[in-house]
Amino acid sequence: MEISGTENHISKVSFHDKKPSSESSLYLPKLLQNCQLQLEEYFKSNRKEFDLPLKPSGTDFQQSVWSQLLEVPIAKTASYQAISIALGDPNYMRAVGNANGKNPIAVIIPCHRVIGSDGSLTGYAGGLWRKKWLLNHEKQICRIPTQTSLF
Repeated sequence: MEISGTENHISKVSFHDKKPSSESSLYLPKLLQNCQLQLEEYFKSNRKEFDLPLKPSGTDFQQSVWSQLLEVPIAKTASYQAISIALGDPNYMRAVGNANGKNPIAVIIPCHRVIGSDGSLTGYAGGLWRKKWLLNHEKQICRIPTQTSLF
């Protein structure tokens, strides 16, 4: 994962399929080191919540969507429609989906927890396989049994 920000806030967390060069981690401000530590704890199933100052760059509407995503608890999901209703208009579903897809702070702002109204896993910028893995991982963190696939 790539983490970007300053000594005061995190502005980006994104997935990468290639391992970063050793030069990319020569100096990390203390906050970015803390973010890296919290992500490591999350992936080792030792963290359920993040405690980091976030400052994603986006429009006012995107900010409102991302703020709403932070209200979705670990190991739970919300539909695009539910997010739209929480924002005041059930017709915002497409706009919510667009804002969700532009979330610059993966995992910490949990856009992976947004699913279709029918419970289906829908698009995820990090790939549907990651979305499925993250949702299952969170169930394991919270000790919620996952359903075994028959296929």
